[in-house]
Amino acid sequence: MSTNFETRYANSPEAVKAYNTTQLRDEFLIDKPMVAGEINLVYTHYDRYIAGGAVPTKPLKLETIDPLKAENFLDRREMGIINVGAAGTVEVDGTKYELAHKDALYIGMGAKDVVFHSADASDPAKFYINSAPAHQSYPTKKTSLAEANKIELGSLETANHRTVSQMIIGGIITTCQLQMGMTELKVGSVWNTMPAHVHDRRMEVYFYLDVPQDQAVCHFMGQPQETRHLWMHNHQAVISPPWSIHSGSGTSNYTFIWGMAGENLDYNDMDVAKITDLK
Repeated sequence: MSTNFETRYANSPEAVKAYNTTQLRDEFLIDKPMVAGEINLVYTHYDRYIAGGAVPTKPLKLETIDPLKAENFLDRREMGIINVGAAGTVEVDGTKYELAHKDALYIGMGAKDVVFHSADASDPAKFYINSAPAHQSYPTKKTSLAEANKIELGSLETANHRTVSQMIIGGIITTCQLQMGMTELKVGSVWNTMPAHVHDRRMEVYFYLDVPQDQAVCHFMGQPQETRHLWMHNHQAVISPPWSIHSGSGTSNYTFIWGMAGENLDYNDMDVAKITDLK
């Protein structure tokens, strides 16, 4: 089998307060989603979200996994994919979608066969995958970074000047509950999602990319008055529970992909935590 998975269970904020570094990383860090020749997924009990990666050095077919209890992976699910590697193709029920670096693809519920290909196996595509339960089938659709809805936030003075690119979101692609996009920090800016926020109606997963080899991102999580941190590197992801902030500061600028699902599709539904109230 080329599709590997592990299950992560939900954690209460009270329990997380007592976790040491190893426990935090074991529960929330997705350490190696990108492994050559494999599909690696994490099935989390937060909103039944799945996050992971596919790196096809040969064609990789997405196989169903046991927690879904379904004949096909997408029988009751939708999926978002963003290519963070070299050029590749995602084949959905015989239709091929070519994805350049940072192109996105949404696949609606009911697709049966999903196969990942690289244009050059020696320089493979790296497909970052998110999936959430779905109640209705919407059309499969590709979007590029240039076609995304762009939002400029922050400033260089506060070290958080960034461009948010909404890629899989209402107005661009219709989904049941899945939303995905990409945030790029400008040179000289290192803080993402600051001021921080929580949204108890949705969980979220961050995937960090464009992190230079000898640099890192310190990702902050936890309740606003009880924060914790995880040091992260390029092509690692982190699960954010609905009760947790999700913010980070890097030793250089970087990019991250955000993906979320839950109670609503309101991107601006956030409970902001004042910077001076964080502890």
